Amino acid sequence: MLALEAYVMWPRYAARRRAGDTRREAGLAVVRAAVPVALRRLIVHEFRALHSLGLWTVRRRHRIPEGARPFSYTEPQTGIMWAFLFVSVVETVVLALVIPWPLVHAVVLVVDVYGIVIILALHAAAVTRPHLVGADGSLRLRYGALFDLQVPAAAIASARVERRFPDGGLVAVDEDGTLDLAVGSQTTVTVELTGPVEFARPLGRHGRARTLRFHADDPRAVVAALAAPRSLTPERTAPSSPPAPPA
Repeated sequence: MLALEAYVMWPRYAARRRAGDTRREAGLAVVRAAVPVALRRLIVHEFRALHSLGLWTVRRRHRIPEGARPFSYTEPQTGIMWAFLFVSVVETVVLALVIPWPLVHAVVLVVDVYGIVIILALHAAAVTRPHLVGADGSLRLRYGALFDLQVPAAAIASARVERRFPDGGLVAVDEDGTLDLAVGSQTTVTVELTGPVEFARPLGRHGRARTLRFHADDPRAVVAALAAPRSLTPERTAPSSPPAPPA
């Protein structure tokens, strides 16, 4: 597929270069014109997942600002991911022993090994990219390299612990504008917003939501972290007035 894309894109790239574009401008223009948005996002997600695998190997996390609190969400899916990994390893070994043709054996082996790497990378992306609650009470919802939504503190009206088991896939939005970001087919935190916020789905489509439901391994800690900045109101933080003199 990549070879076919290169064959189609090269004449367009050469034409843009003859028209006076720089290499970067010509390359970006050709990619936008020839490669569908969904395919571009899938490739970007894959590279980000592989980068996350490197971060996971050295026990680092992705872009956690100073003062922000990370909250993991991988607990419901960890067992499933390791089961997928075990099945993939067994399949790789069995096919390596069964297939007698050298060329087919080599191709299948490369595909199976790469599949194992991708499974590890997807799990690593979820581990190294946790949800974040900023020092100012802002919220950043993430699911690996597939989903990223930043919500400012002023847009958050309330948050509560609420376990639900929604239908649908990873990202689902109902008619009322409720976004479900489920992990293991469950959500544990519900955040009400003051107004709708825009988000991008994993394959590029955009939507709007005014209620966010997502999973966190420690939902009470997430709700407490979101409520902490709002509890420091001017009335509570201002110094108390001196007592009135006796009559």
